[in-house]
Formats: sequence, structure tokens, C-alpha cells
Amino acid sequence: MIQLFPRPLRALLLGLALVLPLALSSAGFAADQNPGIGSGPTTAQMTTSRMVYGLLSDSRYAYRPRALDAALSRQILDEYLKGLDPNKFFLTAQDVAGFQPYAGTLGNAIRSGQVTPAWAIFTVYRERVRQRVAYARGLLKGDFDFTGNERYYYDREDAPWADAAALDALWRQSVMNDWLRLKLAGKKPEEIRKTLDKRYANMLDSIDALKGDDVFQSFMNAYAETIDPHTEYMNPRSAENFAITMSNSLEGIGAVLFRQDDAIVVRELVPGGPAERSGGLKSGDRIVGVAQGAAGEMKDVIGWRTDDVVQLIRGKAGTLVRLDVVPAEAPLDSKPQELRLTRAKVRIEDARARAETIVVPASGDGPARRIGVIRLPGFYQDFEARRRGDPNYASATRDIAKMLTTFRAQKVDGVVLDLRGNGGGSLAEAVELTGLFIDKGPVVQVRESGGKVTVNHDQDAGVAWDGPLAVLVNRASASASEIVAGAIQDYGRGLIIGETTFGKGTVQTMLDLDRWPSKEDARYGELKLTVAQFFRPGGSSTQNKGVVPDVTFPTSVDASEYGESTYPNALPWTRIVAAPHVQYGNFAPLLAPLQARHEARAARDVEYQWWVEDVRQFREEQAKKWISLNEVDRRAERDRFDAQRKQRAETRARLGINRDPLLESRADDGLTADERNAADDVARAEAARKATDPLLRESAAILGDAIGLLGRDGRLAAQVLPQTRNAAGHWAD
Repeated sequence: MIQLFPRPLRALLLGLALVLPLALSSAGFAADQNPGIGSGPTTAQMTTSRMVYGLLSDSRYAYRPRALDAALSRQILDEYLKGLDPNKFFLTAQDVAGFQPYAGTLGNAIRSGQVTPAWAIFTVYRERVRQRVAYARGLLKGDFDFTGNERYYYDREDAPWADAAALDALWRQSVMNDWLRLKLAGKKPEEIRKTLDKRYANMLDSIDALKGDDVFQSFMNAYAETIDPHTEYMNPRSAENFAITMSNSLEGIGAVLFRQDDAIVVRELVPGGPAERSGGLKSGDRIVGVAQGAAGEMKDVIGWRTDDVVQLIRGKAGTLVRLDVVPAEAPLDSKPQELRLTRAKVRIEDARARAETIVVPASGDGPARRIGVIRLPGFYQDFEARRRGDPNYASATRDIAKMLTTFRAQKVDGVVLDLRGNGGGSLAEAVELTGLFIDKGPVVQVRESGGKVTVNHDQDAGVAWDGPLAVLVNRASASASEIVAGAIQDYGRGLIIGETTFGKGTVQTMLDLDRWPSKEDARYGELKLTVAQFFRPGGSSTQNKGVVPDVTFPTSVDASEYGESTYPNALPWTRIVAAPHVQYGNFAPLLAPLQARHEARAARDVEYQWWVEDVRQFREEQAKKWISLNEVDRRAERDRFDAQRKQRAETRARLGINRDPLLESRADDGLTADERNAADDVARAEAARKATDPLLRESAAILGDAIGLLGRDGRLAAQVLPQTRNAAGHWAD
């Protein structure tokens, strides 16, 4: 099984803000309340450390192995501290200086499995969190002066470690900013004190809820990250979470939970899951007890971690779980109602491919066009179900093939494959999905550490869609998305529209560490290991450079802030010999007129221009890395934003544009996601899904332009599509 996921952005605190679909945690044991982190590694963790070292230092496994020498040992310490405290908010410069004796010893600790230094460092970190939380809560007893010219510099990733006095000043500004946000949202002082005191107490609770597994995983990932950006160790629970993400399915009740104060709250229900079908659970309900089967003991789960409660609720399809539920509208100490649910296999709908149709209005250049759109969040496949021969196994390619069949029946004029934000997934799915649009041939070339190159082909003759095609990408389109976009571009099969992609051109495989010690119970976790580099059919790597679109949109994310090129130990770009493949078309003659038409149309599209304006303002704010703590200035900013929202709403009404529910619900309420009413938070998310998407609409219009240009100009069509009547080249009208 080969995965191609870029590492996500770090969370501020390991284990915070867990909002997981039921079944997103490891199997094998019933969860108990947190036993604490312990004083050092378990026997299993010591064995795991030695195994991970063996794999990462051996060229038979790792694509770019590195010797665990003194230099790497120092890097591991830096990465571990960065993982614990990425914004340098807790640990002092004195703490970091005190950790330096470990710098030269961590290599030996990993080799021997004696990784006790990870616990020693974490213990200091946890104590600093306690001190900082106590300090922040103490500040709430006083008042703040918002009339000065203070600036809160919140981005400290590149700042030096501070001393205790400097951290006091930083935390005072952080609390001031939290207070001011709530004040501007209309909250009264006592309500603000209560909200923030609870917020900071919850931060400490989240740290105290961490376990030895969390400490070990964080430390081993500090080692893994020094090898390359996408190598990663996963403890058993995290490994199962990852497998569920890849398979797009789980066995449970079909709900999304989060922790609010001490209670586990239902955020939303998965459509078609047991919880939704029962009618007995809704957003905002609190789960206070969980029991197994008809007669199992009801365990009180107040104060538990979200993933521990998830672990109890999830289980084999067809089995019974009983929940004690306090309705959202009732006080938490009310008598709970028992709900019995039979677990089932549930598809994760938010991560599944979705289809819609966009009508591009007629213009002087041509008739109205109906463009089919497919949004694909990730390249998922249920590998286990496929191996078992389950005819209904989850697969991105199978889902999209059905959508293309529907589009053919509807006689749409073209198809846009939307891969924005798609971070990758299964290599096999990327190859098979590309095969829906090309007849047969190479899709991706894979080079192993020894230099051997294997070409992964689409072996199935014929296509699911032979009409006009565009692929929409952005900076967050990575890995498998880049394989598909790169192959479509190399074949001349369709237009690539949007931004330059992430630039992740390496292949990872999941190694189950339990296979070696031959133990029956899963205890060691898995290693996501970089084993190869992939190349496009034309021989170019996407590594670092990404896929450059044919028709470009304004850059929404600075490449210096996000992308493969931002990793200091990323592999460089290179190329190999091209694999022979068909060239269905050459869109070069089309690109200048398409870009010109796009820019002219975008200049007239008020929603597109609003997006451009929002991106510009966002990038300006990000570049500042500070925010004013002057109430007059902040209120003026808020008033300008409110006036902008009102003006845009009036423009929509005047022009007859559909109202944008997201635009109308974006006022800052000063709250974090887990502080909001669950139903309100779901409503915000639903509004975001329904919001107008000018980039998608413009992509459909660009594809419509291309169809029109080729249909009217036979000479141009002959230049662009020399094989128009080939299996996948039916572009001309």
C-alpha cells in the first residue's frame, strides 16, 4: 500500500482540538481514563525505537537513509522542541539551554531504545504550560488598557527562545488579544472572564490528558522528520486513524465528536449512519456514558479525551453499543437517556467525491455551456475490502467513473476535475483515475533508492470520459493530485487551471512494525517511510517545483510559506528519461487567448474580484505577523469589515446574485470552535460548503472558452488537437 500525503501543518499542542469521526482511533483494547505519561518508555516502545532506527538508517528501506550521528542527534532535539512548542510560547531560553546536554546523546538513546530524555524534556514542557496557564488565568482578575499603541507579535516560529520575563509580556498581550476579540464581539467583562478562564483551564486539561504514547510518537517523529519531510511514525491508534482516512470508511455509529469543557459533544452526524437513522442523536447532545452490548457496564466518560471515548464507541459492524445521552437543551447534570445503536460500516461523506453541474451563460462568443464538476478531496481506497473481494469497496476512481457515466448521459459539454486542497492518497487510485481520461499508457514513473525506475501504466483500454477536460489545482494540491495533473498535462489531454501545486514528488509506504516481533496484539504502530521518488510521463519531477498550470489564477498562498520548497531537507528537483506516451493535444496555441479572456471576464466578475481583494488583504495581514491591541484601531478594522460585508450584500441584491451565506456569517465572535454551540458551528461549516465559488465557476468558463475556440476555428483545432478523433481527444464541436 503506497500513500502520498504531505505532512500537515503542526498543531500548537499535540492532542488538542480532537474532532474525530467515530472509529478514528486504534483498536485492540478498551480505553481507560488517562493513566498519565509515566516516567519513561515501555518495553514495547523501546523495541519500536530500535526498529524505527533500523529502518531509517538502512538503504534497503529508506530512499535517503541518514546515519544517526551527532549532527543528526542535535537536529532531533531541535525538531522535538519545535514539535512541542512551535511558537516558542512556553519553554524559556534557559530551559532550552538546559536541554543541550541531550543533544549529543539522543542518537544513542534511539538506537538502544532508552528514550527517557523525551519524557524528561516533556515533563519540563508540561510544567511550563501549567505555569503559563496559571499566569494567564491570574491576569483575568485585573483590567487591560486598550488605548496604547501595543502590537501583539503572534508569529514567533523564527523568533529566538525568550526568557521568563519576555514570555510574561508575550502572554499578557496574548490574553489582551483574546479579551479584545470577545469585547468587540459584544461580550461583557464578567462573561469574558468566564470564557477565557475556561479556555485556559481546558488548555491545561488537554496537556494533562496526554499519555506516554503521545510523548513517544512526538519524539519519534522528531527523528523521522530529520530524514525527510514525509517520513512519519504512527502509534497504533494514529495508524488506524490514517487507515480509516485512506479507506474513506469506518465501523461505528457515524458521528463526529468533540470535547467541550468536560463533556463529549456531538458535532454532526454522518448521513446514512446508525446515529442519524436512529433519530435519537443530534448536534449538541452530550455523551456522558458508554457501554458495550446489551449488558455491559456503563462507563462514565465525563472528563475523558475525545479519542478515548471514540475508542469505546467504535467497534465491529453488527455489534451493539449503548450510550447515555444528555440532550443539548438540558443541563449537563440532567438524568441521561439511554440510546442503543447497532454499529455499521459508514462512508465518510465529507471526504468523498462529489459532483455538480455549472451552466456557463451564453455570450457573444458562443452558446451556454453545461460543465460537469467533480470535487475530489483525497485519493481514497478501502484496500482491505478490495483484497477481500468486496464488490462495493470504497474507491475514488469507482465513484468518479459513475459520475462520468451520469455526465455522459446528461450530455454535458465538458468536465472540470477539482483537486484543490487534495493532499494525495493512494498511488494506485491516482493511476486508475488518470486512466478514466486516457486510453492506455504510462501515468507515473517511480524511481527507487538504487536507481531502478518502474513505470506504472493505465492498462485498461478505453476511457470513461473522452470530451473536454480541465483540472483545477491550487498550492494545497499535492502528491497524488500532482501525479494526475502532471499526466493530464503531459498527454495534452486537458487544461490545468489555477495555482502552482505543492511540489511533493516522493512516495511513501506504510510498514507495519508488528510484522517483525511476531506478537499477536498490535503494540508497535506503523512507519510511513519514503521509499521512492515519482516522475511524470514526460520525465520531469514534481518535487519542489510542482505542476505549473496552463491558465493561472492569482497566488493565494506565498510559496515561501507553504509547499515542499519550504522544507529544509526536501529532495531537490530533477528529471529522468521520458516514458513513451501519446500526445493527444498541444494547448500552447490556446493559452494566450484563454488567459486574455479569463482576465477580461474576471475583471467584470464582482465575486472574483472580491476573492482577489480578500486574498490580497489576507496576505498583507499574514506578512505583518502582528495585530494591534488598540481598541479604536481594532474597532475601526471591524467596522470596515462589516461595511464591506454590507456593501457586498447590497451589490448582490442589486445585481441579482445569489446571497452568500458564508459572507453573511463570518463576523468574528471571538470564540474557538469548541466553545461554540455545536449546531451553530455545523451551520457555519454548511454555509462554507454552500458559499459561492468564483474560481470554480471561472474554471468552467475557461473550459467553455476552449471548447468554443476549437469549435469555430478548424485550423486552431488542428494545431491544438492533432489527434482529435483519437480515443481521448473529442474536443472539437
